[in-house]
Amino acid sequence: MPLLPEAVLKDLKAKKIAPIYFLQGDEPYFIDLISDFLEKNAIPEVDRGFNQLVLYGKEATVSTILSHARKFPMMADKQLVLVKEAQNIPDLGKEDAQKLLLSYLSNPLPSTILVFAYKHKKLDGRSSLKKELEKKAVFVEAEKIKDWKLNDWIESYFKELGHQIDPKASQLLADSIGNNLEVMTNEVGKMMLNFNELTRFTVDHISKYIGIHKEYNNFELTKAIGYRDVNKANLIVHYFIQNPKNHPVIPIFSLLYSYFSRIALVHRAGSIAESQLASAIGVNPYGVKEYVIAAKNYKLGKVIDVFGYLKEADLRFKGVDSGNMSEGEILRELVFKVMH
Repeated sequence: MPLLPEAVLKDLKAKKIAPIYFLQGDEPYFIDLISDFLEKNAIPEVDRGFNQLVLYGKEATVSTILSHARKFPMMADKQLVLVKEAQNIPDLGKEDAQKLLLSYLSNPLPSTILVFAYKHKKLDGRSSLKKELEKKAVFVEAEKIKDWKLNDWIESYFKELGHQIDPKASQLLADSIGNNLEVMTNEVGKMMLNFNELTRFTVDHISKYIGIHKEYNNFELTKAIGYRDVNKANLIVHYFIQNPKNHPVIPIFSLLYSYFSRIALVHRAGSIAESQLASAIGVNPYGVKEYVIAAKNYKLGKVIDVFGYLKEADLRFKGVDSGNMSEGEILRELVFKVMH
């Protein structure tokens, strides 16, 4: 079975290092986290000149990679062979190359740490190569964080950094940036440069240091729509149209789809306690009241209509029956149809 990135990092920090790592999946953040840790810590700095090699997939065949892996370290206990962008290895999908790799898997050189960083893709789950990697290597499948788990991940990330974050600030980050963890951690990292002591981050911090407007953002737009606050929703849409580079419509479409999917789940759940409802629809308990109110404002039939409006807006964005409508006009029309 594939291992979770957190479990692998825990072992690495405890200096439990395996001979072979294969890191794959559609979330590059975790792949980079593990490969960067190995690059910085697996080999003592004094030994890296002769015993640490970084290759790039498009420039290395499987036989080239394995020839380096079979070399013994020079005047050291270990060597690291790190293959970045391994998804671009030209012959990895060929039978002969896979046989070479399978042969190495059955008898790896104990003094070599061989790492494949295979981003944005996955090996064929039916292939013998994947099955053997799961058995004989540290095999990690780095998945995108699910939307409903993103708040928890953000709170844990801030805790790891030695800080705390308010639920509303966490929600603002989640709704504004989404589950692109590379962008998320870059933005948070730049903000952290201004703080040395333990800080509890609020919406004001996020607004000031990351540049997400505390009143005109995706989070406030969905809330205004949920509460059927037409005036506020129109003000936010107007702000978005004036700042199109910072507020592209596709993430907004995706967010509205998730928002109304949760409203549909509220209708489906019926009369249950709010604590149970929060778990059922995948939100923090503090935010469940908003969805209860939104479900009262949007009956199930209207929610189904909204999914149709979103599909229509997406097609118009792609040029289908859009005439000369701009992105902003498409967004404005969508919000009008949703709220009226």
